[in-house]
Amino acid sequence: MFWTRLVSGIVLLILAIVFIFVGGLPLWAISLLISLIGMFELYRVLKIEKKAVSWIGYIGAVVYYALLYFKISSEYEVILFVVMLLLEMVIYVFTFPEYKTEEITASFFGLFYVAVLFSFLYQTRALKDGKLLAWLILISSWGSDTCAYAVGMLIGKHKVTPKLSPKKSLEGCIGGVCGAALIAYVYANFVRNYMVEVENPLLACTVGCALGAVVSQIGDLAASAIKRNHEIKDYGNLIPGHGGILDRFDSMLFTAPIVFFAVMFLG
Repeated sequence: MFWTRLVSGIVLLILAIVFIFVGGLPLWAISLLISLIGMFELYRVLKIEKKAVSWIGYIGAVVYYALLYFKISSEYEVILFVVMLLLEMVIYVFTFPEYKTEEITASFFGLFYVAVLFSFLYQTRALKDGKLLAWLILISSWGSDTCAYAVGMLIGKHKVTPKLSPKKSLEGCIGGVCGAALIAYVYANFVRNYMVEVENPLLACTVGCALGAVVSQIGDLAASAIKRNHEIKDYGNLIPGHGGILDRFDSMLFTAPIVFFAVMFLG
């Protein structure tokens, strides 16, 4: 299991490096694909993957990504979400009592939780300095995970959420945040002279990754809470040794928008 997980992790890292470096249409396409698979995994856990409302979510994700790719005004995104909700209400009313209220809300939730949040990886890469800034998302998610694990194994004693995740310690969480911030600071020192839009790369990168690392751990715990509520171990088995898409990218769902907004405001 260890070697399977290690090899899969290395392959994922290489693919992430390639797609983020290339950006553009390839990154847009893989981000959409990951979002759709992640939505399917979530819908399967919530037991709506075969129902009509799930297709409203999938179609909504595709249209949303199309709006991003063609840089169509964000006002149309609001229109899209309103239309989606209205369509789900139509299905809810005219098929009553086939659907429960939570099934309708689950479809809408899936679009935002997976597709919209993950889209900020592509949106960050699309910024003028995106080729350099997008790496902060990996640092604040996968980097903080590694640092948190190492610190937790060495000195972790105080449990943060003993019922939800008994292995996570306060020391590990702090180590993850500090580790991500330190890596980001070192990274910013190497690339700051190549940034043209970010005025204060050291501040933006360091604080952005620190904030990203905090919400990264919240994202990881949120995904665990959903799995615990529905009594499953993993969201899927697509990635050997890691589980499903949501098992591997759960923290990135939260770090991507935080890094994007942090860079926008602090930069």
